[in-house]
This record gives sequence, C-alpha cells and structure tokens, in this order.
Amino acid sequence: MPDLLMELFSEEIPARMQAKAAADLQRLVTDGLVEAGLTYASAGAFSSPRRLALSVEDLTSESPNTREERKGPKVGAPDGAIDGFCRGAGVTRDQLEVRDTGKGEVYFAVIEKTGRPAADIIAEVLEKTIRTFPWPKSMRWGAGSLKWVRPLHSIVCILTDEAGATVVPMDVDGIPAGDVTKGHRFLGPDAFSVTSFEDYEAKLKRASVILRADERADLIWSEASNQAFAAGLELVEDKGLLAEVAGLVEWPVVLMGTIADDFLSLPPEVLTASMKEHQKFFSVRAKTGQVVRFVTVANRTTADNGATILAGNQKVLFARLSDAKFFWENDLRVAKTGGQAWLDALGNVTFHNKLGTVAELVDRMANLSRDIAPLVGADPVEAEAAARFAKADLSSEMVYEFPDLQGLMGRYYAQEAGLTDAVAAAAQDHYSPLGPSDDVPTAPVSVAVALAEKIDKLTGFWAIDEKPTGSKDPFALRRAALGVIRLVLENGLTLKLGTLIKDADLLSFFHDRLKVYLKDQGISHDVIDASLAMPGSDDLLLLVNRARALAAFLKTDDGENLIQGFKRANNILSQAEDKDGVEYSFGADIKFAETDEEKALFAALDAADARIAPAMQAEDFGAAMSAMADLRAPIDAFFEAVQINADSEVLRRNRLNLLHRIRTICLSVADLRKLEG
Repeated sequence: MPDLLMELFSEEIPARMQAKAAADLQRLVTDGLVEAGLTYASAGAFSSPRRLALSVEDLTSESPNTREERKGPKVGAPDGAIDGFCRGAGVTRDQLEVRDTGKGEVYFAVIEKTGRPAADIIAEVLEKTIRTFPWPKSMRWGAGSLKWVRPLHSIVCILTDEAGATVVPMDVDGIPAGDVTKGHRFLGPDAFSVTSFEDYEAKLKRASVILRADERADLIWSEASNQAFAAGLELVEDKGLLAEVAGLVEWPVVLMGTIADDFLSLPPEVLTASMKEHQKFFSVRAKTGQVVRFVTVANRTTADNGATILAGNQKVLFARLSDAKFFWENDLRVAKTGGQAWLDALGNVTFHNKLGTVAELVDRMANLSRDIAPLVGADPVEAEAAARFAKADLSSEMVYEFPDLQGLMGRYYAQEAGLTDAVAAAAQDHYSPLGPSDDVPTAPVSVAVALAEKIDKLTGFWAIDEKPTGSKDPFALRRAALGVIRLVLENGLTLKLGTLIKDADLLSFFHDRLKVYLKDQGISHDVIDASLAMPGSDDLLLLVNRARALAAFLKTDDGENLIQGFKRANNILSQAEDKDGVEYSFGADIKFAETDEEKALFAALDAADARIAPAMQAEDFGAAMSAMADLRAPIDAFFEAVQINADSEVLRRNRLNLLHRIRTICLSVADLRKLEG
C-alpha cells in the first residue's frame, strides 16, 4: 500500500496559527479520505514558518466497490415523494425496484459505486481542503481567487510505493502539484525533489530546515540552557514563549546577550515582560533571581557566529528597556506619595457600564473584605486597606504598557508606599487563582481580598443578568467561581456562602462548578448530588468532606452492599406508603420482633444511631460512614430471614416502621436516594 506525502509551501505562517493548522490539515484530509472509502495505518502533520506537511502511511490504493440498498416510499405514493427519493439516491424512476415487504409494495433503489484510484480521491480531497481551510485570517494575492494565510507558492503531493514515487495530478488556482520543494530561505534556497516522507525530512534538514516543531523547541531549550549553565546562570522557563519562538524559525541558532547595567535595577519581572513582549527573548537570571542576560534565537547561521545579529538585538533592547525604566521611575514617584493619584484615577475608569467605575468596584471589595476577614482569620482593618490599594497599579504607566504585570507591580508599589507586607502581598495575590494549576493564596489578608474580588464579580454580573451561557463566558465567571472554590477548600475554610450570596441561582452555579472540580478528582456527580441534598450545602468544605467520605465508602464492599440494602428497604417502604396512603414513621417496637435477625437489626440500628448522630454533629463523616457500614450485615440477614408483608398486620406495620428507621439513619449521613446503580 502506498504512502502519501503532502506539503503546502507558502510565505511565513504566523507562529500562533501553526500547530492548529497542522492539526486541521491532518483532520480534513484524513476525514476526507476515509469518507471516500480509503483507509490508512497512521498519519502525522508537521509545521514550520513556511510549510505545512502531512504524511499518511499505508494508504489503500483504491476505494472498494460498494452496493447500497435504500428503501423508499410505497408504490402509489405521491409523485413528489418518489421524485425526492430518486434525487436523494441518485437514480431515475426506471431504475427503481418494486418489492413486496409483506406490508405492501415498496420502491427500492440499488446504488452501486465502482471503486476509484487513490490519486483521484486525494486530488479532490486536497483541493477541497485548501480552498476551505479554516484559517483565522486569510488573504488573496495576484489575480487568483484562492485565499490562504499567506501567498501559497507550491504544493507537493506524491504517492510512494515499491515502484517509486508518483505525483498526484492536480492543480489549485494555477498552482500544480509536484514533487519539488525548497529549504531555508537563505541557507538552502535551491529547489529539490523528494520521493518519500523520509527523503523529504532528510533533505529538508540538509537544506537547513528542521521540520518538526517539537524538535526545534527541544534544540532551542537545550542549547539555551547549556549556554546559561556555562555562564553560571539559569534560563527562565517559559513554555508558551518556547512554542512561539519554535514557530518563528526553521533553523534555530541560539545567541545569549547581555543587559546593560543601567537596567539591572528594574524588577526582574519588568525585564522579563519587556523582553518577551517586544523581542521574544528568553530571560536568564542569576542565583539571586535578578535577570542579567537574555537569549535570542536567530533563524540562520552567519559568518561572524551571530555577532552582528546579537549587536542589533542588544541595541533594540536598550531602547525598549529605556522606556521600561522611564515608566518605572515615574511610577515610583507616585508610589512614594502613597499612590492616591492612582486611586483617584480609578474613578475615571469604567469597570462595566451597569456596574460603575473601578473606584466603585474597589469600595465594594473593601467593604466585602472587611466582612470576610474574620471568617478567614484576617484583620478586618488590614483587609479593607489591602482591598483599597489592590487595584491601584491599574493606573500606573508600567501596567498600562504591560497589562500582564497587574497585581505584581501592585506589590512593588505597595512596598514603596510603606504599606504592610500583608497589604503588598494581597495586591499581587488577589487575582489568584487564575486557573486550575495556579497557586492559591494562603495569607489571611490575601485570601480575604481574593475572595472579595471574585464574589463581588459574580454577584455583580448575576445582578445585571450577565451569566455564562453555553460555551460563552466573556467575563470569566466560571473561572471566578472555581477560584472561590479553591480558595475555600485548599485553605480549609468553614465559610457559608449563603451569608455572602443571596441569589439561589448563583449558589447553584457554584455547585455546578464544584461538580466539575470534584469530577476531575474522581468523585462522580451522583455522590455530589447525594451530598448537596443535605443541610449546609452552602458550606463548601463541609460539602466536599461529606462527598469525599461517601465516595471512599462506596468503594468498599460494605458500602456497595449497604447501598443496595438501603435501596431495597426504601423501595419496599415507598411502595407500601403509596399503596396504604400512610407514612410508616411511628417507631418500630422490638417486642414485635419474631426472629433473631429482626432483633439483631434493632440492636444494630440503635448502635449505629448512637455513633452516627455525634459523628455528624462533629462533622466526622468518616466515622459516620464507618458506623453505617456496620449495618450492612444485619440488613442483609434481615432481608434473608424476614418477610416484610407478613399475614399479621401488626407485624407488617412494625417491619415497615423498622425499614423507616433504616432509611432515616442512612439519610442522616447523605441522601443515598441520589446514588445511581
């Protein structure tokens, strides 16, 4: 079976688009081939600044012959229905067969398709893929109608088998497919032909192109780390920047440069942000944490080993860092006066047209932080002061230039303003956690302000009916709710959200986010529902502790069997109550117990009740579950030995009341009726 190689060679593709474009190419082409009846063993897509490539191995050489029968309308049906069926099946009326189905005569269409050569199918699929490719942005050039992310220069499309390589005949907007491509723009500009994917990749490397993005990234990281280590320094890890830079070069050459002494007094984060944002440079730091050098990645080797490139980069960097130093020094002057000018300026910044200015947001946060502080062990006065300064850096020149530094610069400015370390930390940490892997603040003042910031956002947007819908969440409210959940749980906080959030719909939103959070930890939704149905569901820590204990209990044999026993008792009791129109909850009496198993169950329920009640009072769910597990054997034995619907109405009623005790005791731990299975 032949192997397929495709390459789409163009001007530079933006780095941020390359990985998705490679995945889209693989998906669109392989889906198209399979839909047309071809199969394959494996496929791989690759990208570099000037090319997208796809390799498909062990492709079938032709699609199979197919025969399909379609059942149509009955004989005598309206002409419109019959004609519509014919159009859909691609046949004429005289090609229809009439068959007796036992329920009348019905038209059938027999559709036979002859298999087609793989080359014909590939040509159609690739042309359709190119013409409909889902680029975020595309352009037309020259006189043609084709749109591509950048001008498309050539197409490689070959099938390779034991007999050799064959070009798939096709043409897209005047660009014919062939077996010829080019290497690096400067280091390997001559065209060359290829015969297979292995030949293609090897010749590209000889022409100074590393095809695989991960290989380019590994080379960059390894060489940059080695150069930093040789200088007694450390490369600052940045996976996003590494992926972007790997998409900017086809033949990476790593160069390490120095930063002028004039700028070493800048905070390391400012240096890193400036170099990354404007120049795509990696930061190199000393053991002290101070950024002292940078790494840039050129796209070519030079006779002077990159000296000219490095000198040019250092010149541009000097200008960029001069701007950063100017912003820093201006901001320091404001910070040393207490930053009031920044706080006043927040009154001119709109947070949301229905929720007022950022200054009004700060007032709400300050009041809420004061209320939350005692619940998290923070000083209310300090928490309020921290909330009032937390957004000050939004007015600073540095954050205006580098928005990603908001919060971090607030910490520096709070320190310069002479505020406490707790206030400075809260300025940086109150946005956290921003994602599921971010660290969660633990300092009490930071926790108070972080909770206030997120709860105010959620209650505010809920009040103006700006809630997330489907996949749309423009104000990141799901992230804010998850942030509250992590702040509460990872700090072990007993915090009743109902005292801070009055909207029942918003509380349900928290519960939905909690289900997602716990599902990632292996706790199923029905376990969470069984816990949610209990009192105190606005206490997230209580709720999660109950759910975790229940999940652990259900993984044991006793737990699994007890649930089945509970459900049996609950079903029998519910059916009897529905049938009789009464509630059997008047207390079972042991004097009516006839069998040893029945008496043993009375004793077991008394013992479990005596243990479960105080355990639940102490919120010791593990102990409560353990006590409930002890009911497994007595309940099993009871159902084996005792007939609930006895002939004696007194015995029947007493046994149903006993089932009610089982239900009541079990439901005091969690609503086991919510459990599936």
